[in-house]
Amino acid sequence: MKVEELKDKNIEQLESSFKELKKEAFNLRFQKANGQLENTSRVRIVRRSVARVMTLIKQKSEKVMER
Repeated sequence: MKVEELKDKNIEQLESSFKELKKEAFNLRFQKANGQLENTSRVRIVRRSVARVMTLIKQKSEKVMER
């Protein structure tokens, strides 16, 4: 996911994306453990996407708290 796409979302949408990405990361870990993972680079991409979403959630929640 690109940052520009994520910045347009509100906190609820970001939290939904966060849950989906965490679920995908969980499934990728299982695939890796079972030897079924074909696209190993996807693990890294998902992990970084989770970090991006968490960062934006924190930034947006701080802006709300300032008001």
